[in-house]
Amino acid sequence: MGPGRHASASPVRLRGVSEKNRDGKRSARERLIEERERQKARDRRRRTLIVSAAVVGVLGLAAVVGLIAANAGDDGEEASGPVVAPSGATGKDALAIPVGKDSAKSTLVIWEDFRCPACKSFEDNYRDTIHELSDEGQLKVEYHLATLIDGNMGGSGSLRSANAAACAQDAGKFTEYHDVLFQNQPPETDDAFAKNDRLIELAGKVEGLDTAAFKQCVNEGTHDSWAVKSNEAFQAGGFQGTPTVLLNGENIFGDQQNPLTPDKLRQKVEEVAKG
Repeated sequence: MGPGRHASASPVRLRGVSEKNRDGKRSARERLIEERERQKARDRRRRTLIVSAAVVGVLGLAAVVGLIAANAGDDGEEASGPVVAPSGATGKDALAIPVGKDSAKSTLVIWEDFRCPACKSFEDNYRDTIHELSDEGQLKVEYHLATLIDGNMGGSGSLRSANAAACAQDAGKFTEYHDVLFQNQPPETDDAFAKNDRLIELAGKVEGLDTAAFKQCVNEGTHDSWAVKSNEAFQAGGFQGTPTVLLNGENIFGDQQNPLTPDKLRQKVEEVAKG
């Protein structure tokens, strides 16, 4: 190679540099595309989180509103009109439905709500013993009806079933229908007893109760105001809840240290009968 002349780059080296440049540009484009895809994924996740948070917020608000609504009805459903006590009701304001002989030396006062699960448990455990003592003439029972679950959970099943039970009392079928209601009690959150058709259907389980008079009494809510007044008496009594069970004026069911049993109930009643 002569003086003043420069060696030119070899074709092989130029192709290598060109390919590297193309690879570099392609890699840059790929990185840009990948970055854009990552950004899109981040945007999608962010939108999902925002929507999810909004849904959770709405559900949370709904739960709070539901809780407020449930607690807002502490007094249960109100009923207007004259207070019509069921046939044979006794006591102050005729709020007690008596079962058994007046000559019995012991009186068992029971406050119950047909929607109350604890009341069903009490009935399932003590029903036979109470019926036996009553049939033997040793025990008189006074049933008082409350509508607490309507106030706590919402709905009107406590009121509607109390009215229906009072209608059964008019027909001389209170005890049988009372037992049928508890034996067919729906879950506490299911306000099935709010439906008159269901209450009338259950009357079919009591011989001679499914009559036109009973249906009219149920559908017209003849004893609604009486049931409301009964619940007001329960609240005024300062009781802790249902069931409240008083034997000769003594609360015998709420003592956790000395829990009541059917045998203990019978023993207490028989001791009084013996004097």
